Amino acid sequence: MYNLKKKFAFVLIIITGIALSGCSYFETGEVQNVGMLLDTSIDASEWSEKGYNGLLQIGEEFDTDVYYKENVSTSEEINNAVAEFVEDGVNLVYGHSSIYGSYFTEVAELYPDVHFVYFNGGSYADNVTSLNFNSHAMGFLGGMVAGKMTTSNLAGIIATYNWQPEIEGFYEGVKYQNPDAEILINYVNDWKDTETALQIYEEMKQKGVDIFYPIGDAYSNEVIQMAEEDGLYAIGYISDQLDEAPDAVLTSTIQHVDKLYKSTAEMFNKNKLEGTVLTFDFQDNFISLGGFNDDVPESFQKEMEGYVETYIETDLLPNEQ
Repeated sequence: MYNLKKKFAFVLIIITGIALSGCSYFETGEVQNVGMLLDTSIDASEWSEKGYNGLLQIGEEFDTDVYYKENVSTSEEINNAVAEFVEDGVNLVYGHSSIYGSYFTEVAELYPDVHFVYFNGGSYADNVTSLNFNSHAMGFLGGMVAGKMTTSNLAGIIATYNWQPEIEGFYEGVKYQNPDAEILINYVNDWKDTETALQIYEEMKQKGVDIFYPIGDAYSNEVIQMAEEDGLYAIGYISDQLDEAPDAVLTSTIQHVDKLYKSTAEMFNKNKLEGTVLTFDFQDNFISLGGFNDDVPESFQKEMEGYVETYIETDLLPNEQ
């Protein structure tokens, strides 16, 4: 990596805590330096770690400097961080959370030569792009595995918010594979609230749930570890978590956010990244199922692989064929 020389002088004027760019000094259309904002620390969750790894991949791909700031969540913190990024020659900024959408659409007006990218939202502008995973299908396919492997006919979803598409997908997948199964759902309402997630886990375990789908950033791994200690099963989330709990994880519903960040940087570098809402799924190679636990019958593993291939080719899940 190398430091880019600033090609033009610029002035930053601070008015009521908002950084205003005095002039345009970027060579637009190509990646210069890249910045990332996280609302947690890098090691707080699988999601944060994968986002950071995506940033490092961009730095290596484009042989450029990358910058990041952790635990940035307020308007003042975001404005100050973006101003510092701009000083360092950043012209592509990633916000690794849905919270950045509304902030980015405001601050983007001050930096027309900087492109802003964030996750999970409907807000966008000429230089603001929202990335979204179509998570319904991954939930459905993970639910099929849970429906096949439950012996108590009780599966549990420990979700963060009720808008997560994988909730409905998992429910439908379990019921498709096992109509007799019941699905319990409860919400943490905070990506980082591991304590509440583990309380929900204990409540569901007492009711007889033997397979869990913890769909939250920070607490997914904690729940999976508890399931392994208790001799129960789980479906992994965001990363392939089979190695982390090999006795518990049946398979994982993986979101390749690191690869997606690298891909969007390549799009920006080719002047093809639009200010819009973009959605990605299995067909784009940014969502996949992970490896299977040996407890999952080999014949069913092959059946699931066939369902994934069919979905990629036709956009149809098993209940739609």
